[in-house]
Amino acid sequence: MEASSPIGIFDSGIGGLTVARAVKQLMPNEQLIYFGDTAHLPYGDKSTASIQAYSVKIADVLLKAGCKVILIACNSASTAAFELVKAYVGSRAMVLDVIEPVVSYLGEFGSKTNVGLIGTKQTVNSGVYRQKVEGLNKGIKFSSLATPLLAPMVEEGFHNNQISQAIIKSYLDDSELKDIDSLILGCTHYPLIKPQIEEIYEGKVEVIDCSEMVAQAAYNALKEKGLLNTGEKMRDRFLVSDYTPSFENTTKLFFGKEVTLENYPLWE
Repeated sequence: MEASSPIGIFDSGIGGLTVARAVKQLMPNEQLIYFGDTAHLPYGDKSTASIQAYSVKIADVLLKAGCKVILIACNSASTAAFELVKAYVGSRAMVLDVIEPVVSYLGEFGSKTNVGLIGTKQTVNSGVYRQKVEGLNKGIKFSSLATPLLAPMVEEGFHNNQISQAIIKSYLDDSELKDIDSLILGCTHYPLIKPQIEEIYEGKVEVIDCSEMVAQAAYNALKEKGLLNTGEKMRDRFLVSDYTPSFENTTKLFFGKEVTLENYPLWE
């Protein structure tokens, strides 16, 4: 690993570009190599074995590109394949997921609070957040709600309007999320509706953005090992396993600016 090596980020689709954007804002000098497994999305309804197979294959692509750190920017892949990817990668690169940084944050600041989680059915039903948060033994009361309409709504551009406001409010008003002090956004699509969520809560609930957390964790890990890039930066690359023009159009929404996608089939 060298300081000039790129940061690898992967997701089942393009939602993980919110993580890429957060990394870019925090570390503008770093080269990013993003892999969106658009041929197999969504991971949320795939078996654990399938998600693990895709994740290891993508990790291999990112290792071959010389990445010094691999960020799993997908809650489903973090749940199903984090330990396996870490074992596969070994000492060749650091591996971070989107769950651990949030749990670490709650371990530091979340004592005896009521924490809520919203995410896909797969993320919520896996119970991985509940297990890890309760494992902190900090007296945190944990509740979670599957919010399956939110990701497709964001992807279709239906956010920041009355329709999205009504859907978001309907979910947040659910009795499961009553009396929470903080809310984890357990899906990489949700940072795009964070302002609306914060508006509904009027500052009374802390909204925890996983993309910002994992970007900060990556920064801290690289700084600690002296691997932050201070030299010349190479061009960022954005790979997808199945190219369609609609994905290219949607990338601007998630990354904040237009990118050029490269088609990179995982299995040929």
